[in-house]
Amino acid sequence: MDRPATDHPSDGFVDRGEVARFDALAATWWDESGPMRVLHRFNPVRLAYIRDALCRHHGRDPQAPLPLDGLSICDVGCGGGVLSEPLARLGATVTGLDPAEQNIAVARAHAEAAGVPIDYRGETIEAVVAAGRSFDAVLIMEVVEHVSDMPAFVRTACSAVKPGGMLFGATLNRTMRSFALAIVGAEYVLGWLPRGTHDWEKFVTPDELGRAIRAGGLAVTDTVGVIYNPLTDGWRTGRDTAVNYMVAAAHRG
Repeated sequence: MDRPATDHPSDGFVDRGEVARFDALAATWWDESGPMRVLHRFNPVRLAYIRDALCRHHGRDPQAPLPLDGLSICDVGCGGGVLSEPLARLGATVTGLDPAEQNIAVARAHAEAAGVPIDYRGETIEAVVAAGRSFDAVLIMEVVEHVSDMPAFVRTACSAVKPGGMLFGATLNRTMRSFALAIVGAEYVLGWLPRGTHDWEKFVTPDELGRAIRAGGLAVTDTVGVIYNPLTDGWRTGRDTAVNYMVAAAHRG
């Protein structure tokens, strides 16, 4: 069964405790040796996954100079813009959403300095949906494990997908391996992430995420694991979804 909403203080699906945690880390988003180091190492894998899936979906060449030209993308929980910026460089029209004010300030400053046009907003996805906006692709990457009501949040994100559009998600599976590696290993032993970054009980299984997506009127079209290789200090996609995984979804045919 889908787990119920938590009793954390929240506005809509926003968990204010989580927002405060990431607000405090805002200045480190673009420090590739800092607390976001793992995210920077992981970023090329998720960027390629999104690019390739969108190109297959729209019959485009992923190796073209601007393969996402003309596509509108909403990056929900965009943080400092680590994923939003490269998507914009691929030609997409990107809207980045984050309720943490310091995250948006950092994202805007970095994009302006880099000359990358992105519409960053300190808003929630529910506010954007209420305003009647929709997108060719909606991204909920590394965010579903931080919201107060995962099923309702995912359904709302699905409603922001245009007919013929896609939804992409990335999160952590709720398994004993993910507890050992993502909590004990990454936060306490290796120190890759600040302690308390994740709450294992809020990790989301592929079945739970799939049910929420189906309830939002979309269908999961692909699920892939994301695996860390300690020998290369890099990430790759694979069949093992026991720790990290990504999904793609589209409107039912």
